[in-house]
Amino acid sequence: VQLQASGGGLVQPGGSLRISCAASGFTLGRYAVVWLRQAPGKEREEISCISSTDDNAIYGDSVKGRFTMSRDSANNGVILQMNTLKPEDTAVYYCNARRLTDGLLYTYWGQGTLVTVSS
Repeated sequence: VQLQASGGGLVQPGGSLRISCAASGFTLGRYAVVWLRQAPGKEREEISCISSTDDNAIYGDSVKGRFTMSRDSANNGVILQMNTLKPEDTAVYYCNARRLTDGLLYTYWGQGTLVTVSS
C-alpha cells in the first residue's frame, strides 16, 4: 500500500505546475484526498480536498481560483494543477488519503514533493 506524490520542481512566479499523487495497493477513488503543504518554518496547511462521493473539490483561501484538484481515475490518482504561482506557494506538497469505515479512520500519506517558485 503506497501513496506517491510527484511532479514538483522549480517554476518562475506566474508560471504553472502540475503535481500528482498516485496510489498503489488500494483504490484511491474510495477515499477522500487532501493536498497539504508545508513551507519552511510554517505549519502544515490543508489547501484542497476532494470527497469520495463526488468530484467536487474545495480549496483554501490561499489557493482558491489558482489551483484545481481533480481525480485521475485511469491512474488511480489525483492531480493538482497550480496556476499563477507565487513565491509564497513554495513548499513541500503532500497528499493524504482518508476513509472512515465502521468507525475506523484509514489514512495514507505520500512522501511529499517540493515546489519552488522563484525567479
